[in-house]
Amino acid sequence: MRILGIDPGSVVTGYGVIDKSGNYLRHVLHGEIKPHKGSLLSEVLMDIFSKLSAVIVETSPQSVGLENIFYGKNVRSLIRQAQVRGVVIYACADKGVPVFEYSPLEVKKAVVGYGRAEKRQVQMMVKAILKLNELPPADAADALAAAICQANFLKEQPL
Repeated sequence: MRILGIDPGSVVTGYGVIDKSGNYLRHVLHGEIKPHKGSLLSEVLMDIFSKLSAVIVETSPQSVGLENIFYGKNVRSLIRQAQVRGVVIYACADKGVPVFEYSPLEVKKAVVGYGRAEKRQVQMMVKAILKLNELPPADAADALAAAICQANFLKEQPL
């Protein structure tokens, strides 16, 4: 089964693709979508949509593990992140790929074993689990962690 993990953000949206075969996980690809600074929100959302759509077409995932919104104190950034999440969910739905959401706590617990792990710990565990040669960038590591979380839980669509 091929799984796409996504860590949505308006500044950086991370993505990572893995294959799951039995208990074995294999890294396929990862990256970050970084819209140009100072772009209009509409341009940012279109950039994320088009680049993520291209990743979906290129890799043909069967499911998506999406990291849910982190509840911070800045309402403006929370709204912006929600808008990015909407575009991410639409890009997946547009390609017929089901999306399953996980809280940051669930993702970290699935990868590190501790829900309050630091970003660096997540990066190191993702590198170890997927046998990568180097640490992935932080947002790509979070996306790969969401894919690993989906692989572990394998939530299914409700009937």
